[in-house]
Parts: sequence; C-alpha cells; structure tokens
Amino acid sequence: MPDAPMLFQPFQVRDLTIRNRTVVSPMCQYTAVDGVMNDWHHVHLASLARGGFGMVIFEATGVEARGRITHGCTGLWNDEQVEVMKPIVAAVKAAGAATCLQIAHAGRKASCQRPWEGDAALTEKEFANGEHAWEIVAPSPIPFAEGWLVPRELSISDIAETIDMWVAATGRAEAAGFEALEIHSAHGYLSHSFLSPISNKRTDKYGGSRENRMRFTLELTEAVRAAWPDNKPLFIRLSTVDAKEGGWAIEDSIALSKELKVRGVDVVDCSSGAIAEAGVNTMPTPTPGYQVEYAAAIRAGADIPTQAVGLILSASQAETILRSGQADLIALAREALHDPFWPVHAAEELGADPGYALWPHQYGYWLANRARGVFAARPGELED
Repeated sequence: MPDAPMLFQPFQVRDLTIRNRTVVSPMCQYTAVDGVMNDWHHVHLASLARGGFGMVIFEATGVEARGRITHGCTGLWNDEQVEVMKPIVAAVKAAGAATCLQIAHAGRKASCQRPWEGDAALTEKEFANGEHAWEIVAPSPIPFAEGWLVPRELSISDIAETIDMWVAATGRAEAAGFEALEIHSAHGYLSHSFLSPISNKRTDKYGGSRENRMRFTLELTEAVRAAWPDNKPLFIRLSTVDAKEGGWAIEDSIALSKELKVRGVDVVDCSSGAIAEAGVNTMPTPTPGYQVEYAAAIRAGADIPTQAVGLILSASQAETILRSGQADLIALAREALHDPFWPVHAAEELGADPGYALWPHQYGYWLANRARGVFAARPGELED
C-alpha cells in the first residue's frame, strides 16, 4: 500500500522480496566451535526472525580458518559447517524473514580474543586453554595495533588463492539455502585493509593508487558474483570512511560503489571506521544516525540502493531516513539485541499492523484480543 509506512513496505531485489525494510545487521556471537554454529545461533537468529525483521544477516563467517576473528567465530570452509547451518537457515525462513550470510576474512584483525575476554591479541591465558594464535595475513605487514600480531603480506598467488576460498564459501552458502549474500569489506578486515592507504602500502598492482587499492575488492566481487546465482542479491558492507586522517573517504566509497554496481552488487551496506587503532580520528563521538549521511551520499552519488546502520533507535527515525531518500533498508544491531521484537513494536508505533499480522500467530491472536479489550480466555486456553 502506497500510504503504508515505508518501513513496512516490501523491498524487491532481484528475485527476492523482503517483507519489510528492517534488517538484522550481522553480529558476531563468538560462540562457535571450530567454526560450527550451535543451538545458541539457532535460538538467537530464529528469535530475531520471529520479531518481524524483513531480513536476518547471519554473522561474519570466515572463508577459511585463519580468516576468523576469534576461536569462537563461525566458518564456512567445510561440509559440517554447512549441514549445521541448514536447519538454522530454514528456521529463519519459516519465521518469515529473508536469509543472508555475510562471508568474511578478518585479515590482520584475526587471531584475537573474544570481546568480553579483552578484544585484543591472544595472551597466555588463552594459550593455557588450548586456544593458540595462528598466522594472519594482510596486504602489508603492518599490525592493527601495538602488541598485535604482524601479518604476513599476501603474494599475488596468495591473493588468487584467497579469492578462490571466498568462491568456495559462496557455493557452500548456496548449499545451505541462503537467499542473499553479503561480502564483508568493512571494519579493518581483509578487503577493507586493501582499500585503505593506512593499511595498504603495497607497490604492486594491488597498492598505491586508489584504482590499484580497489583491485582486490573488485576482483573478489566479480568472482563471488559469478559463483552466486544470478537471481539472488549480493550485498557488500563497506566502511564508507576510515574516520582517520589520511584514510579512505566518502568520495572513495562513491567511486568504489559505482564499480561494484557494474559488477553486480545490488545493495551497499554503509558502516564506517575500525581500520586502525592509531591515528587522528576525524569523526566526532557517534550520535543517533551518525552514519546515515554516508548511505545517502552513496545512494545519490553511485545510484545504488543502500542500507543504513548505526544508532538507529526509533521507528520514527527509521521512517524519516527512508522517506527522505537517504537509504532503502534499515539495519539494527545492538538495538535488535535490546529488543528482538523491534519491528513489531515499530509497526505498532507507526500504525502499520493493527491486526498484529506481523507477529507470530501464536502471539498475534492473543495480542489482537488484548487490543480489543478481550482479556478472558475459554477454559484451557492460554493456561499459565
């Protein structure tokens, strides 16, 4: 319906219809074992789908073991990982949400602690628990921060092999039943680290000029797009700005997004930052919607749909972003953790779901009665 709030209008991308514009941003749970998901992931992701989100993006998933951030990160380099994912994907679909997987490689930010254990390089404490460090790789041998591992610089042949790993993971994502795929090229991880002049000091065809620094990400995108079914959408998450003096800027992201669109990317997921610990910050302390301007700039400058993310808190804020043409999709992370039923509550606030149809019918039936002032149940119904 044209008069319905935009937040609850469907979004069509290739052959996928997303039931509304709310998206669960990929959030690492650091709870996998050997890259394999488990019951925590099943309950976590299915609960968010039941909360009414239009699409659920599964967490950053390593295309190889050394591409994980931590020992607890999920992976997609073997068949066991695929088989465990299948019922989780099915559960999210059954709850009405579209499914998307973010495939990733942590690069020089790999082999570190889980956030609640320190969020830094592994220590003797982890080693004593059998969690040892592993080799990490990057475009240049520059550590992310003082005290972190120094990565090995990828050779030209290494780069080709790494891209092949992304392609293999893409095939496994298709086998697991995902309806969309997102390439992680943000937050200082491998693809982003090739883009940024802060982390990429190469002198070959993958370094130096912006065109050369974009080469890895563009070749990667071409390879993944070729391996991913043509009727299924491909997203990419960018750190649209490094937010560091002398780093990647919004003008660079607009130029990159134009090239990504030509290569078959359908939506740019617009984040920022996390390229390095050192350096002069150029972004003020985050406030609600602080990254929306980047989604708007890329949407207008590259003529491509965008997904806004970053301290989007309320239904009215999300609706304004969409109505003003700044983005096409609204992604939530911590806010979704705070309220896994954020979309159905937002629909209630905007008057978009008076019949509680977006709720699971096991809940919606009773809530509709409650809204009409019908509080009594027949004997045996809704027993404590």
